Amino acid sequence: MKQKIEALILQAIETLKAEGSLERDLATPIVVERTRDPLHGDFASNVAMALAKSAKTNPRALAEKILVAMPSDALLIKMEIAGPGFINFFMDTRAQYQVVSKILLEGEAFGRSQIGAGKKVQVEFVSANPTGPLHVGHGRGAAYGSAVADLLAAVGFQVEREYYVNDAGRQMDILATSVWLRYLETCGEAVIFPSNAYRGDYVRDIASALHEGSGTLYQRAIASVMEAIPADEPQGGDKDIHIDALIERAKLLLGAEQYEAVFQIGLNGILADIKQDLSEFGVDYQHWFSERQLMDDGSIQQALQRLEVAGFLYEQDGATWFASSRLGDEKDRVVVRDNGQSTYFASDIAYHMQKLSRGFDQIIDIWGADHHGYIPRVRAAVEALGGDVDKLKVLLVQFAVLYRGEERVPMSTRSGEFVTLRELRTEVGSDAARFFYMMRRSDQHMDFDLQLATSKTNENPVFYVQYAYARICSVFRQLVEKGFQQDVTQGMEHLALLTESHETGLLTMLSRYPEILERAALQHEPHQLIQYLRELANDFHAYYNAHQFIIEAADLRNARLNLICAVQHVLRNGLHLLKITSPETM
Repeated sequence: MKQKIEALILQAIETLKAEGSLERDLATPIVVERTRDPLHGDFASNVAMALAKSAKTNPRALAEKILVAMPSDALLIKMEIAGPGFINFFMDTRAQYQVVSKILLEGEAFGRSQIGAGKKVQVEFVSANPTGPLHVGHGRGAAYGSAVADLLAAVGFQVEREYYVNDAGRQMDILATSVWLRYLETCGEAVIFPSNAYRGDYVRDIASALHEGSGTLYQRAIASVMEAIPADEPQGGDKDIHIDALIERAKLLLGAEQYEAVFQIGLNGILADIKQDLSEFGVDYQHWFSERQLMDDGSIQQALQRLEVAGFLYEQDGATWFASSRLGDEKDRVVVRDNGQSTYFASDIAYHMQKLSRGFDQIIDIWGADHHGYIPRVRAAVEALGGDVDKLKVLLVQFAVLYRGEERVPMSTRSGEFVTLRELRTEVGSDAARFFYMMRRSDQHMDFDLQLATSKTNENPVFYVQYAYARICSVFRQLVEKGFQQDVTQGMEHLALLTESHETGLLTMLSRYPEILERAALQHEPHQLIQYLRELANDFHAYYNAHQFIIEAADLRNARLNLICAVQHVLRNGLHLLKITSPETM
Protein backbone atom coordinates (compact mmCIF):
# COMPACT_ATOMS: atom_id res chain seq x y z
CA MET A 1 0.00 0.00 0.00
CA LYS A 2 2.89 2.34 0.65
CA GLN A 3 4.09 1.89 -2.93
CA LYS A 4 0.54 2.33 -4.21
CA ILE A 5 0.17 5.66 -2.38
CA GLU A 6 3.56 6.81 -3.66
CA ALA A 7 2.44 6.00 -7.19
CA LEU A 8 -0.86 7.87 -6.73
CA ILE A 9 0.95 10.96 -5.41
CA LEU A 10 3.35 10.84 -8.34
CA GLN A 11 0.41 10.70 -10.74
CA ALA A 12 -1.13 13.72 -9.01
CA ILE A 13 2.11 15.69 -9.33
CA GLU A 14 2.38 14.81 -13.02
CA THR A 15 -1.20 16.03 -13.48
CA LEU A 16 -0.38 19.33 -11.76
CA LYS A 17 2.68 19.76 -13.95
CA ALA A 18 0.61 19.15 -17.07
CA GLU A 19 -1.92 21.74 -15.87
CA GLY A 20 0.85 24.27 -15.19
CA SER A 21 0.26 24.33 -11.42
CA LEU A 22 3.81 23.08 -10.93
CA GLU A 23 5.95 24.90 -13.46
CA ARG A 24 9.32 23.31 -12.74
CA ASP A 25 10.46 19.72 -13.03
CA LEU A 26 10.84 18.87 -9.36
CA ALA A 27 13.09 15.94 -8.42
CA THR A 28 12.03 15.78 -4.77
CA PRO A 29 11.51 12.11 -3.81
CA ILE A 30 8.04 11.03 -2.72
CA VAL A 31 8.20 10.06 0.96
CA VAL A 32 5.33 8.07 2.46
CA GLU A 33 5.57 6.70 5.99
CA ARG A 34 3.33 4.80 8.35
CA THR A 35 1.66 6.94 10.98
CA ARG A 36 2.33 6.28 14.64
CA ASP A 37 -1.23 7.16 15.68
CA PRO A 38 -4.13 5.42 13.87
CA LEU A 39 -6.19 8.59 14.41
CA HIS A 40 -3.93 10.21 11.80
CA GLY A 41 -4.61 7.49 9.26
CA ASP A 42 -2.50 4.58 8.08
CA PHE A 43 0.10 6.52 6.09
CA ALA A 44 1.29 10.12 5.86
CA SER A 45 3.39 12.14 3.42
CA ASN A 46 5.20 15.46 3.69
CA VAL A 47 5.38 15.83 -0.11
CA ALA A 48 3.51 19.16 -0.14
CA MET A 49 5.92 20.62 2.42
CA ALA A 50 8.91 19.29 0.51
CA LEU A 51 7.73 20.81 -2.78
CA ALA A 52 6.28 24.07 -1.47
CA LYS A 53 9.44 26.17 -1.51
CA SER A 54 10.59 25.29 -5.01
CA ALA A 55 6.97 25.49 -6.21
CA LYS A 56 6.71 28.93 -4.58
CA THR A 57 3.44 28.20 -2.83
CA ASN A 58 1.98 27.51 0.61
CA PRO A 59 2.33 23.85 1.73
CA ARG A 60 -1.34 23.49 2.70
CA ALA A 61 -2.46 25.09 -0.56
CA LEU A 62 -0.24 22.72 -2.51
CA ALA A 63 -1.55 19.79 -0.46
CA GLU A 64 -5.11 20.78 -1.44
CA LYS A 65 -4.13 20.75 -5.12
CA ILE A 66 -2.47 17.34 -4.74
CA LEU A 67 -5.59 15.89 -3.13
CA VAL A 68 -7.81 17.20 -5.92
CA ALA A 69 -5.46 15.70 -8.53
CA MET A 70 -5.13 12.34 -6.77
CA PRO A 71 -6.59 9.43 -8.77
CA SER A 72 -9.26 7.45 -6.94
CA ASP A 73 -8.54 4.01 -5.53
CA ALA A 74 -11.02 1.56 -4.07
CA LEU A 75 -8.83 0.85 -1.03
CA LEU A 76 -8.10 4.54 -0.30
CA ILE A 77 -11.20 5.69 1.57
CA LYS A 78 -10.11 9.02 3.01
CA MET A 79 -7.42 11.70 2.73
CA GLU A 80 -6.95 14.75 4.92
CA ILE A 81 -4.50 17.58 5.43
CA ALA A 82 -2.91 17.92 8.88
CA GLY A 83 -0.67 20.46 10.56
CA PRO A 84 1.47 22.64 8.28
CA GLY A 85 0.82 20.48 5.22
CA PHE A 86 1.04 16.76 5.94
CA ILE A 87 -1.32 14.55 3.95
CA ASN A 88 -2.82 11.63 5.89
CA PHE A 89 -4.19 8.58 4.10
CA PHE A 90 -6.84 6.23 5.50
CA MET A 91 -7.04 2.77 3.96
CA ASP A 92 -9.98 0.40 3.68
CA THR A 93 -9.55 -2.51 6.11
CA ARG A 94 -9.59 -4.86 3.11
CA ALA A 95 -6.20 -3.47 2.09
CA GLN A 96 -4.43 -5.21 4.95
CA TYR A 97 -5.31 -8.66 3.61
CA GLN A 98 -3.60 -8.13 0.26
CA VAL A 99 -0.18 -8.63 1.82
CA VAL A 100 -0.87 -12.33 2.46
CA SER A 101 -1.58 -13.12 -1.20
CA LYS A 102 1.36 -10.98 -2.27
CA ILE A 103 3.77 -12.85 0.02
CA LEU A 104 2.53 -16.30 -0.98
CA LEU A 105 2.70 -15.35 -4.65
CA GLU A 106 6.16 -13.73 -4.60
CA GLY A 107 7.84 -16.05 -2.10
CA GLU A 108 11.58 -15.33 -1.87
CA ALA A 109 11.17 -12.18 -3.95
CA PHE A 110 8.78 -10.54 -1.47
CA GLY A 111 10.24 -7.35 -0.06
CA ARG A 112 12.94 -6.99 -2.68
CA SER A 113 12.88 -4.06 -5.07
CA GLN A 114 14.76 -2.29 -7.85
CA ILE A 115 15.18 1.16 -6.33
CA GLY A 116 18.94 0.86 -6.81
CA ALA A 117 18.76 -0.52 -10.33
CA GLY A 118 21.45 0.80 -12.64
CA LYS A 119 23.74 1.92 -9.81
CA LYS A 120 27.07 0.30 -9.01
CA VAL A 121 28.28 0.15 -5.41
CA GLN A 122 31.54 -1.19 -4.08
CA VAL A 123 31.64 -2.39 -0.48
CA GLU A 124 35.12 -2.99 0.92
CA PHE A 125 35.16 -4.61 4.34
CA VAL A 126 37.26 -6.63 6.80
CA SER A 127 40.54 -6.14 4.84
CA ALA A 128 42.52 -7.37 7.86
CA ASN A 129 46.28 -7.66 7.46
CA PRO A 130 47.11 -11.23 6.35
CA THR A 131 49.49 -11.71 9.26
CA GLY A 132 47.30 -14.03 11.33
CA PRO A 133 43.81 -15.50 11.76
CA LEU A 134 40.74 -13.28 11.93
CA HIS A 135 39.73 -12.38 15.49
CA VAL A 136 36.33 -11.59 16.96
CA GLY A 137 36.70 -7.90 16.14
CA HIS A 138 37.07 -8.74 12.47
CA GLY A 139 34.00 -10.95 12.82
CA ARG A 140 31.71 -8.02 13.54
CA GLY A 141 33.02 -6.16 10.50
CA ALA A 142 32.55 -9.29 8.39
CA ALA A 143 28.93 -9.84 9.47
CA TYR A 144 28.09 -6.16 9.12
CA GLY A 145 29.85 -5.64 5.79
CA SER A 146 28.33 -8.68 4.13
CA ALA A 147 24.86 -7.71 5.38
CA VAL A 148 25.23 -4.16 4.04
CA ALA A 149 26.27 -5.54 0.65
CA ASP A 150 23.47 -8.13 0.57
CA LEU A 151 20.83 -5.59 1.60
CA LEU A 152 21.92 -3.23 -1.16
CA ALA A 153 21.76 -6.07 -3.67
CA ALA A 154 18.27 -6.95 -2.41
CA VAL A 155 17.00 -3.50 -3.42
CA GLY A 156 18.54 -3.57 -6.86
CA PHE A 157 22.06 -2.19 -6.59
CA GLN A 158 24.86 -3.88 -8.50
CA VAL A 159 27.23 -4.65 -5.63
CA GLU A 160 30.89 -5.59 -5.73
CA ARG A 161 32.32 -6.94 -2.48
CA GLU A 162 36.04 -6.38 -2.10
CA TYR A 163 38.79 -7.35 0.33
CA TYR A 164 41.92 -5.18 0.26
CA VAL A 165 44.89 -7.44 0.93
CA ASN A 166 47.64 -5.54 2.75
CA ASP A 167 50.35 -7.79 1.38
CA ALA A 168 53.15 -5.23 1.30
CA GLY A 169 55.15 -3.38 3.91
CA ARG A 170 56.95 -4.02 7.16
CA GLN A 171 54.32 -6.19 8.86
CA MET A 172 54.45 -8.68 6.02
CA ASP A 173 58.25 -8.75 6.25
CA ILE A 174 57.93 -9.46 9.97
CA LEU A 175 55.60 -12.34 9.15
CA ALA A 176 57.98 -13.78 6.55
CA THR A 177 60.90 -13.53 8.97
CA SER A 178 58.82 -15.10 11.76
CA VAL A 179 57.96 -18.05 9.50
CA TRP A 180 61.61 -18.46 8.50
CA LEU A 181 62.86 -18.42 12.10
CA ARG A 182 60.27 -21.04 13.12
CA TYR A 183 61.36 -23.04 10.09
CA LEU A 184 64.96 -22.89 11.33
CA GLU A 185 63.73 -24.26 14.68
CA THR A 186 62.11 -27.13 12.78
CA CYS A 187 65.47 -27.74 11.12
CA GLY A 188 67.05 -28.07 14.56
CA GLU A 189 68.56 -24.58 14.94
CA ALA A 190 68.50 -23.07 18.45
CA VAL A 191 66.59 -19.87 17.74
CA ILE A 192 65.89 -17.21 20.36
CA PHE A 193 62.59 -16.00 18.96
CA PRO A 194 62.25 -12.18 18.66
CA SER A 195 59.84 -10.45 21.02
CA ASN A 196 58.38 -8.40 18.16
CA ALA A 197 57.81 -11.32 15.79
CA TYR A 198 54.49 -13.10 15.19
CA ARG A 199 54.30 -15.77 17.85
CA GLY A 200 51.04 -17.61 17.18
CA ASP A 201 50.83 -21.34 16.64
CA TYR A 202 49.74 -20.64 13.06
CA VAL A 203 53.31 -19.47 12.33
CA ARG A 204 54.65 -22.83 13.53
CA ASP A 205 52.13 -24.61 11.33
CA ILE A 206 53.22 -22.67 8.25
CA ALA A 207 56.88 -23.25 9.11
CA SER A 208 56.28 -26.99 9.52
CA ALA A 209 54.56 -27.13 6.14
CA LEU A 210 57.50 -25.25 4.62
CA HIS A 211 59.94 -27.77 6.10
CA GLU A 212 57.82 -30.71 5.01
CA GLY A 213 57.67 -29.44 1.45
CA SER A 214 61.19 -28.07 1.04
CA GLY A 215 63.40 -29.95 3.49
CA THR A 216 66.50 -27.94 4.42
CA LEU A 217 66.46 -25.75 1.30
CA TYR A 218 66.05 -22.55 3.30
CA GLN A 219 68.20 -23.57 6.30
CA ARG A 220 71.02 -21.29 7.38
CA ALA A 221 73.22 -21.63 10.45
CA ILE A 222 71.77 -19.64 13.33
CA ALA A 223 75.23 -18.20 14.03
CA SER A 224 75.25 -16.51 10.62
CA VAL A 225 71.69 -15.30 11.15
CA MET A 226 72.41 -13.66 14.51
CA GLU A 227 75.89 -12.31 13.80
CA ALA A 228 76.09 -8.62 14.80
CA ILE A 229 72.28 -8.35 15.18
CA PRO A 230 71.39 -5.60 17.71
CA ALA A 231 70.01 -6.86 21.04
CA ASP A 232 66.31 -7.53 21.48
CA GLU A 233 64.20 -5.79 24.15
CA PRO A 234 64.55 -8.53 26.82
CA GLN A 235 68.32 -8.16 26.51
CA GLY A 236 68.13 -4.38 26.94
CA GLY A 237 67.88 -3.49 23.26
CA ASP A 238 65.18 -2.09 21.00
CA LYS A 239 62.70 -4.66 19.71
CA ASP A 240 61.95 -2.74 16.51
CA ILE A 241 65.61 -2.31 15.61
CA HIS A 242 66.17 -5.99 16.42
CA ILE A 243 63.40 -7.32 14.16
CA ASP A 244 64.26 -4.92 11.33
CA ALA A 245 67.85 -6.14 11.40
CA LEU A 246 66.64 -9.75 11.25
CA ILE A 247 64.47 -8.93 8.24
CA GLU A 248 67.46 -7.52 6.40
CA ARG A 249 69.58 -10.53 7.41
CA ALA A 250 66.88 -12.92 6.11
CA LYS A 251 66.81 -11.10 2.78
CA LEU A 252 70.61 -11.18 2.56
CA LEU A 253 71.13 -14.84 3.48
CA LEU A 254 68.20 -16.20 1.49
CA GLY A 255 68.55 -13.98 -1.53
CA ALA A 256 65.68 -12.32 -3.34
CA GLU A 257 64.20 -15.47 -4.88
CA GLN A 258 64.18 -17.66 -1.75
CA TYR A 259 63.05 -14.81 0.49
CA GLU A 260 60.12 -14.17 -1.85
CA ALA A 261 59.26 -17.87 -1.73
CA VAL A 262 59.14 -17.84 2.10
CA PHE A 263 57.19 -14.57 1.97
CA GLN A 264 54.59 -16.05 -0.38
CA ILE A 265 54.23 -19.25 1.63
CA GLY A 266 53.45 -17.22 4.73
CA LEU A 267 51.06 -14.89 2.88
CA ASN A 268 49.26 -17.64 0.98
CA GLY A 269 48.86 -19.82 4.04
CA ILE A 270 47.22 -17.10 6.10
CA LEU A 271 45.19 -15.73 3.19
CA ALA A 272 43.82 -19.21 2.45
CA ASP A 273 42.82 -19.53 6.12
CA ILE A 274 41.10 -16.12 6.06
CA LYS A 275 39.20 -16.99 2.87
CA GLN A 276 38.02 -20.29 4.32
CA ASP A 277 37.06 -18.71 7.63
CA LEU A 278 35.02 -15.99 5.94
CA SER A 279 33.37 -18.36 3.49
CA GLU A 280 32.25 -20.63 6.33
CA PHE A 281 30.86 -17.51 7.99
CA GLY A 282 28.75 -16.74 4.91
CA VAL A 283 31.06 -14.02 3.56
CA ASP A 284 32.32 -14.18 -0.02
CA TYR A 285 33.96 -11.57 -2.22
CA GLN A 286 33.97 -10.82 -5.93
CA HIS A 287 37.43 -9.27 -5.71
CA TRP A 288 40.56 -9.67 -3.58
CA PHE A 289 42.69 -6.61 -4.31
CA SER A 290 46.43 -6.83 -3.65
CA GLU A 291 48.34 -3.84 -2.28
CA ARG A 292 51.39 -5.17 -4.11
CA GLN A 293 49.54 -4.60 -7.37
CA LEU A 294 49.61 -0.87 -6.66
CA MET A 295 53.39 -1.01 -6.46
CA ASP A 296 53.90 -3.32 -9.41
CA ASP A 297 51.71 -1.37 -11.87
CA GLY A 298 52.96 2.07 -10.84
CA SER A 299 49.66 3.21 -9.33
CA ILE A 300 51.32 4.72 -6.25
CA GLN A 301 53.69 6.80 -8.33
CA GLN A 302 50.85 7.82 -10.62
CA ALA A 303 48.71 8.94 -7.67
CA LEU A 304 51.57 10.97 -6.22
CA GLN A 305 52.20 12.59 -9.60
CA ARG A 306 48.56 13.63 -9.80
CA LEU A 307 48.77 15.17 -6.33
CA GLU A 308 51.96 16.99 -7.30
CA VAL A 309 50.42 18.39 -10.49
CA ALA A 310 47.43 19.54 -8.42
CA GLY A 311 49.82 21.35 -6.08
CA PHE A 312 49.27 19.24 -2.98
CA LEU A 313 52.79 17.82 -2.44
CA TYR A 314 55.83 19.47 -0.90
CA GLU A 315 59.26 18.45 0.41
CA GLN A 316 60.30 18.86 4.03
CA ASP A 317 63.07 17.21 6.10
CA GLY A 318 63.88 14.91 3.21
CA ALA A 319 60.33 13.51 3.06
CA THR A 320 57.42 14.19 0.71
CA TRP A 321 54.26 15.49 2.33
CA PHE A 322 50.63 15.65 1.23
CA ALA A 323 49.05 18.99 2.20
CA SER A 324 45.86 17.33 3.47
CA SER A 325 45.28 20.06 6.07
CA ARG A 326 44.21 22.34 3.21
CA LEU A 327 41.27 19.99 2.63
CA GLY A 328 40.01 19.45 6.16
CA ASP A 329 42.57 17.11 7.74
CA GLU A 330 44.04 18.11 11.10
CA LYS A 331 47.60 18.04 9.75
CA ASP A 332 49.63 17.20 6.66
CA ARG A 333 50.72 13.60 6.02
CA VAL A 334 53.96 11.99 4.84
CA VAL A 335 53.54 10.00 1.64
CA VAL A 336 57.24 9.27 0.93
CA ARG A 337 59.70 8.83 3.82
CA ASP A 338 63.18 10.32 3.87
CA ASN A 339 64.54 6.89 2.86
CA GLY A 340 62.53 7.02 -0.37
CA GLN A 341 59.94 4.45 0.66
CA SER A 342 56.26 5.26 0.19
CA THR A 343 54.00 5.09 3.25
CA TYR A 344 50.90 3.00 3.92
CA PHE A 345 48.89 6.17 3.34
CA ALA A 346 50.40 6.55 -0.13
CA SER A 347 49.11 3.07 -0.93
CA ASP A 348 45.67 4.01 0.38
CA ILE A 349 45.65 7.11 -1.84
CA ALA A 350 46.52 4.99 -4.87
CA TYR A 351 43.92 2.40 -3.91
CA HIS A 352 41.16 4.99 -3.74
CA MET A 353 42.32 6.49 -7.03
CA GLN A 354 41.99 3.02 -8.50
CA LYS A 355 38.51 2.61 -6.97
CA LEU A 356 37.37 5.91 -8.47
CA SER A 357 38.54 4.79 -11.90
CA ARG A 358 36.22 1.76 -11.84
CA GLY A 359 33.05 3.78 -12.28
CA PHE A 360 31.23 3.07 -9.04
CA ASP A 361 28.32 5.33 -8.14
CA GLN A 362 29.20 4.85 -4.48
CA ILE A 363 32.26 3.55 -2.68
CA ILE A 364 31.66 2.23 0.84
CA ASP A 365 34.64 1.64 3.13
CA ILE A 366 33.91 -0.27 6.34
CA TRP A 367 36.60 0.30 8.96
CA GLY A 368 37.17 -0.39 12.61
CA ALA A 369 36.17 2.48 14.89
CA ASP A 370 39.85 3.03 15.76
CA HIS A 371 40.29 4.33 12.19
CA HIS A 372 37.93 7.25 12.77
CA GLY A 373 40.77 9.77 12.54
CA TYR A 374 41.78 8.32 9.18
CA ILE A 375 38.60 9.48 7.44
CA PRO A 376 39.52 13.18 6.89
CA ARG A 377 42.86 12.36 5.25
CA VAL A 378 41.32 9.83 2.85
CA ARG A 379 38.53 12.23 1.93
CA ALA A 380 41.16 14.92 1.40
CA ALA A 381 43.06 12.57 -0.92
CA VAL A 382 39.93 11.81 -2.95
CA GLU A 383 39.21 15.52 -3.33
CA ALA A 384 42.81 16.35 -4.24
CA LEU A 385 42.75 13.64 -6.90
CA GLY A 386 39.73 15.35 -8.45
CA GLY A 387 37.26 12.68 -7.34
CA ASP A 388 33.72 13.21 -6.10
CA VAL A 389 34.00 13.09 -2.30
CA ASP A 390 30.26 12.48 -2.00
CA LYS A 391 30.75 9.09 -3.63
CA LEU A 392 32.87 7.94 -0.68
CA LYS A 393 31.11 6.78 2.47
CA VAL A 394 33.01 5.43 5.46
CA LEU A 395 31.12 3.27 7.94
CA LEU A 396 32.68 2.44 11.30
CA VAL A 397 32.42 -0.76 13.31
CA GLN A 398 33.01 -0.82 17.04
CA PHE A 399 34.88 -3.66 18.69
CA ALA A 400 32.90 -6.44 20.39
CA VAL A 401 33.51 -7.37 24.03
CA LEU A 402 32.96 -11.01 24.97
CA TYR A 403 31.15 -12.09 28.14
CA ARG A 404 30.15 -15.45 29.52
CA GLY A 405 27.21 -14.50 31.67
CA GLU A 406 28.46 -11.84 34.10
CA GLU A 407 32.13 -12.65 33.51
CA ARG A 408 34.15 -10.80 30.90
CA VAL A 409 36.16 -13.14 28.66
CA PRO A 410 39.84 -12.21 28.09
CA MET A 411 40.16 -11.19 24.48
CA SER A 412 43.81 -12.12 24.11
CA THR A 413 46.36 -14.52 25.54
CA ARG A 414 49.64 -13.59 27.18
CA SER A 415 51.28 -13.96 23.79
CA GLY A 416 48.93 -11.34 22.37
CA GLU A 417 46.75 -13.70 20.34
CA PHE A 418 43.11 -12.59 20.19
CA VAL A 419 40.17 -14.94 20.39
CA THR A 420 39.69 -15.96 16.78
CA LEU A 421 36.51 -15.76 14.74
CA ARG A 422 36.80 -19.52 14.14
CA GLU A 423 36.86 -20.17 17.89
CA LEU A 424 33.78 -18.00 18.33
CA ARG A 425 31.94 -19.80 15.53
CA THR A 426 32.87 -23.16 17.01
CA GLU A 427 31.44 -22.17 20.40
CA VAL A 428 28.22 -20.39 19.43
CA GLY A 429 27.72 -21.24 15.73
CA SER A 430 27.67 -18.92 12.74
CA ASP A 431 23.96 -18.14 13.08
CA ALA A 432 24.26 -16.77 16.59
CA ALA A 433 27.52 -14.99 15.81
CA ARG A 434 26.06 -13.15 12.82
CA PHE A 435 22.79 -12.34 14.62
CA PHE A 436 24.48 -10.99 17.74
CA TYR A 437 27.04 -8.99 15.74
CA MET A 438 24.23 -7.20 13.89
CA MET A 439 21.79 -6.54 16.74
CA ARG A 440 23.10 -3.02 17.29
CA ARG A 441 24.23 -0.17 15.08
CA SER A 442 27.72 -0.92 13.87
CA ASP A 443 29.16 2.23 15.47
CA GLN A 444 27.73 1.34 18.89
CA HIS A 445 29.61 -0.60 21.54
CA MET A 446 28.38 -4.16 21.93
CA ASP A 447 28.68 -6.85 24.58
CA PHE A 448 28.59 -10.39 23.18
CA ASP A 449 27.27 -12.84 25.78
CA LEU A 450 28.54 -16.29 24.78
CA GLN A 451 26.34 -18.00 27.37
CA LEU A 452 23.20 -16.29 26.08
CA ALA A 453 24.11 -16.99 22.45
CA THR A 454 24.19 -20.75 23.09
CA SER A 455 21.10 -20.94 25.30
CA LYS A 456 17.90 -22.47 23.98
CA THR A 457 15.56 -20.05 25.71
CA ASN A 458 13.35 -17.16 24.68
CA GLU A 459 15.95 -14.79 26.11
CA ASN A 460 18.28 -15.77 23.27
CA PRO A 461 17.09 -13.51 20.40
CA VAL A 462 18.33 -15.67 17.52
CA PHE A 463 16.77 -18.78 19.07
CA TYR A 464 13.54 -16.84 19.60
CA VAL A 465 13.31 -15.84 15.92
CA GLN A 466 14.34 -19.24 14.56
CA TYR A 467 11.93 -20.95 16.97
CA ALA A 468 9.06 -18.92 15.52
CA TYR A 469 9.90 -20.32 12.09
CA ALA A 470 10.27 -23.86 13.44
CA ARG A 471 6.93 -23.56 15.26
CA ILE A 472 5.17 -22.73 12.01
CA CYS A 473 6.80 -25.73 10.35
CA SER A 474 5.54 -27.83 13.25
CA VAL A 475 1.97 -26.58 12.73
CA PHE A 476 2.01 -27.77 9.12
CA ARG A 477 3.41 -31.16 10.16
CA GLN A 478 0.64 -31.50 12.71
CA LEU A 479 -1.88 -30.50 10.05
CA VAL A 480 -0.93 -33.55 7.99
CA GLU A 481 -0.84 -35.81 11.05
CA LYS A 482 -4.42 -34.81 11.89
CA GLY A 483 -5.64 -35.59 8.39
CA PHE A 484 -6.03 -32.01 7.11
CA GLN A 485 -4.37 -30.14 4.29
CA GLN A 486 -4.03 -26.44 3.59
CA ASP A 487 -6.43 -25.03 1.00
CA VAL A 488 -4.66 -21.82 -0.02
CA THR A 489 -7.43 -20.69 -2.37
CA GLN A 490 -10.14 -21.10 0.25
CA GLY A 491 -7.94 -19.34 2.77
CA MET A 492 -7.53 -16.34 0.44
CA GLU A 493 -11.29 -16.08 -0.01
CA HIS A 494 -11.84 -15.88 3.75
CA LEU A 495 -9.02 -13.65 4.96
CA ALA A 496 -11.65 -11.18 6.17
CA LEU A 497 -12.29 -13.63 9.02
CA LEU A 498 -8.92 -12.62 10.48
CA THR A 499 -10.24 -9.96 12.83
CA GLU A 500 -8.51 -10.84 16.11
CA SER A 501 -6.04 -8.23 17.36
CA HIS A 502 -3.16 -10.71 17.04
CA GLU A 503 -4.12 -11.28 13.41
CA THR A 504 -4.49 -7.65 12.38
CA GLY A 505 -1.23 -6.89 14.16
CA LEU A 506 0.55 -9.61 12.18
CA LEU A 507 -0.93 -8.31 8.92
CA THR A 508 0.43 -4.86 9.66
CA MET A 509 3.85 -6.27 10.58
CA LEU A 510 4.02 -8.30 7.37
CA SER A 511 3.19 -5.28 5.23
CA ARG A 512 6.05 -3.36 6.86
CA TYR A 513 8.73 -5.81 5.66
CA PRO A 514 9.45 -4.17 2.27
CA GLU A 515 9.72 -0.76 3.96
CA ILE A 516 12.09 -2.09 6.61
CA LEU A 517 14.22 -3.85 4.00
CA GLU A 518 14.47 -0.72 1.88
CA ARG A 519 15.32 1.50 4.84
CA ALA A 520 17.88 -0.93 6.26
CA ALA A 521 19.57 -1.08 2.86
CA LEU A 522 19.65 2.64 2.12
CA GLN A 523 20.71 3.57 5.65
CA HIS A 524 23.26 0.71 5.83
CA GLU A 525 21.71 -0.54 9.06
CA PRO A 526 21.17 -4.32 9.19
CA HIS A 527 20.10 -4.01 12.82
CA GLN A 528 16.79 -2.57 11.59
CA LEU A 529 16.01 -5.87 9.88
CA ILE A 530 17.17 -7.81 12.95
CA GLN A 531 14.83 -5.76 15.15
CA TYR A 532 11.96 -6.28 12.72
CA LEU A 533 12.43 -10.06 12.74
CA ARG A 534 12.42 -10.06 16.53
CA GLU A 535 9.17 -8.08 16.59
CA LEU A 536 7.57 -10.32 13.97
CA ALA A 537 8.62 -13.42 15.91
CA ASN A 538 7.23 -11.92 19.11
CA ASP A 539 3.88 -11.18 17.45
CA PHE A 540 3.70 -14.71 16.06
CA HIS A 541 4.54 -16.35 19.39
CA ALA A 542 1.78 -14.30 21.03
CA TYR A 543 -0.64 -15.38 18.29
CA TYR A 544 0.44 -19.02 18.65
CA ASN A 545 -0.15 -18.94 22.42
CA ALA A 546 -3.55 -17.25 22.11
CA HIS A 547 -5.25 -19.12 19.24
CA GLN A 548 -5.61 -22.54 17.65
CA PHE A 549 -4.80 -22.93 13.97
CA ILE A 550 -5.89 -26.51 13.27
CA ILE A 551 -9.60 -26.15 13.94
CA GLU A 552 -12.74 -27.75 12.46
CA ALA A 553 -14.02 -24.56 10.80
CA ALA A 554 -12.34 -24.90 7.39
CA ASP A 555 -12.75 -21.27 6.28
CA LEU A 556 -11.09 -19.80 9.37
CA ARG A 557 -8.55 -22.63 9.56
CA ASN A 558 -7.30 -22.00 6.03
CA ALA A 559 -7.29 -18.24 6.51
CA ARG A 560 -5.12 -18.66 9.61
CA LEU A 561 -2.86 -21.16 7.87
CA ASN A 562 -2.34 -18.71 5.01
CA LEU A 563 -1.47 -15.99 7.51
CA ILE A 564 1.13 -18.04 9.37
CA CYS A 565 2.49 -19.32 6.04
CA ALA A 566 3.07 -15.68 5.08
CA VAL A 567 4.83 -15.13 8.41
CA GLN A 568 6.95 -18.20 7.68
CA HIS A 569 7.97 -16.78 4.29
CA VAL A 570 8.97 -13.41 5.70
CA LEU A 571 10.94 -14.90 8.59
CA ARG A 572 12.82 -17.11 6.15
CA ASN A 573 13.41 -14.26 3.69
CA GLY A 574 14.81 -11.98 6.38
CA LEU A 575 17.00 -14.63 7.99
CA HIS A 576 18.40 -15.88 4.70
CA LEU A 577 19.16 -12.34 3.58
CA LEU A 578 21.29 -12.02 6.72
CA LYS A 579 22.90 -15.43 5.99
CA ILE A 580 21.21 -17.01 9.01
CA THR A 581 19.52 -20.39 8.68
CA SER A 582 15.84 -21.13 9.27
CA PRO A 583 15.72 -24.61 10.87
CA GLU A 584 12.44 -26.50 10.55
CA THR A 585 12.88 -28.26 13.90
CA MET A 586 14.48 -27.06 17.12
